[in-house]
Amino acid sequence: MLTLHCVAVLHTHPAPASPPASPGHVELQRILRLEVPVIVKLAERRLMLSEVMRLGTGAIIEFFKSSEEPLELLINNKVIGVGETVKVGENFGLRITQIGDLKQIIQSLGADGR
Repeated sequence: MLTLHCVAVLHTHPAPASPPASPGHVELQRILRLEVPVIVKLAERRLMLSEVMRLGTGAIIEFFKSSEEPLELLINNKVIGVGETVKVGENFGLRITQIGDLKQIIQSLGADGR
């Protein structure tokens, strides 16, 4: 299966300095600073290996998904939400239209893909 992915990095503003905290709080803050891959799945389809071998520069792969359909937002290869494409200056962006609750997101980050 050939899957087209767009990978983005989320930029956040640093939190203001706070007084020293408990060791558990420090560990949590360290975990929250980890960077994770953010994937926006545009579409997917299956191709025979012989078709993949014929691909070359300029080839077009048609996906059976309307450009109006929502795109999936994945963290740790788990869908956590959906959104729609937006233009941010000259860049591509995703406006989130639906997202799972915090507990589901944290669970998907810890899941091993089984």
